[in-house]
Amino acid sequence: MSRGVFWIIDNVLLAFPFMEDALEGVAKSGNTYNHKKLWNAVKPHGCSKPYNYYPRGRVEISNKGKPIIYMNPNIGNEFIALIKSEFALCDELIIRYGVEKY
Repeated sequence: MSRGVFWIIDNVLLAFPFMEDALEGVAKSGNTYNHKKLWNAVKPHGCSKPYNYYPRGRVEISNKGKPIIYMNPNIGNEFIALIKSEFALCDELIIRYGVEKY
């Protein structure tokens, strides 16, 4: 199970599970990524859009060990299985739409 961030760009999931040795894009808390800080390092080649142009989300792990996906309400349910796979999430998770935590 991993924390991290993701974007949906042209109906493709762009996922970044957090790596403990990461040097770029790390959030203040130091245990996940920050979309804004990470964007310049990971945006598609030639993309001039800002980090918040595309629908995005984040995966957090609660203090009880339960995964929580925070994501833009424009992201369809068809991406849930992909997000679960990319972040190695279990079936019992919480999804929160439209919460600015992402």
